[in-house]
Amino acid sequence: MIRFLLVLAAMLALACGGARSAKLDLATVNQAQFAAGEPQDVDPTVLKAQILLDRARFSPGLIDGRLSENLTKALGAFQQANGLPSDGKLTPETWGKLTATSADPVLVTYEVTRKDVRGPFTRRVPARMERMARLRRLGYRNAVEKLAERFHVSEQLLRTLNPGIGFRKPGTTLVVPDVGRGDPPAGIAGIEVDKGARLVRVLDPSGKWLAVYPASIGSDENPAPSGMAEVKRVVRNPTYHYDPDLAFKGVKTKRPFTIAAGPNNPVGTVWIDLSIESYGIHGTPEPGKIGTTFSHGCIRLTNWDAEDLGSIVQPGTKVEFKNEIAHTVDGLAR
Repeated sequence: MIRFLLVLAAMLALACGGARSAKLDLATVNQAQFAAGEPQDVDPTVLKAQILLDRARFSPGLIDGRLSENLTKALGAFQQANGLPSDGKLTPETWGKLTATSADPVLVTYEVTRKDVRGPFTRRVPARMERMARLRRLGYRNAVEKLAERFHVSEQLLRTLNPGIGFRKPGTTLVVPDVGRGDPPAGIAGIEVDKGARLVRVLDPSGKWLAVYPASIGSDENPAPSGMAEVKRVVRNPTYHYDPDLAFKGVKTKRPFTIAAGPNNPVGTVWIDLSIESYGIHGTPEPGKIGTTFSHGCIRLTNWDAEDLGSIVQPGTKVEFKNEIAHTVDGLAR
């Protein structure tokens, strides 16, 4: 009798659109279809949607297989760009349009290379910026962090997709997302930094959104600029220069200092320099915080989104700041 009641309860939950959960492996995710109901945990349908959005340049930020604010924003942007009701929910219509963008599997196998495991690594990255300045490079901490960033995923998800597998041996086969975005869009008209929505958008001449990235854009205490600017240059693998006049919270020194280049540098792997002095769009060593927190930096994107945007813009590309929320000056990268 008890067993019958448990089965009945499960059937009722599914019928009412209740919580769902499923295993996570290559076949399950690649074959995932739209399913009603709220997933309990990491979910294959959510993961597939995140990867497809990432490929289409409607970035969900860090791919982790979970419902999130960034996923909602990415879905809403994709819907609006494709003439669908932009409620930010994964509906059957949105799923159909999204899966039609690519027939390629979302999860593939990848063989770890010697370069992946060789480094150089910075195994201990200090929390305080003054101590970062003592290091010769701000590299990845280890191969797991390096591989996770390469495939736009959280380290936890990478381990979940590869249970019981080590990441230190060349030749090891991993299951990873296929996040190839293809060639950058051509003929862009400009960039839009939406401070209220915490989004950066790439526009074509008609105003259509070609790419959308979640962003951290300052705070009420340290607002971003308003109006128009333009891209001056794109600096890859930048160093970070701290100006003590900025008086960042937690930085005690009154002297300027420079932090070496590397993906765990405060401005990540790319600095897109803007015509407003000391302001830029850049990467970050903490992709999980993008779009969900304010910053005391300029416009922060995940490293991979900053790199993608850097491949799209060129000197002279117009940048418009919209709405009245968020952000301050960062250390100028040179």
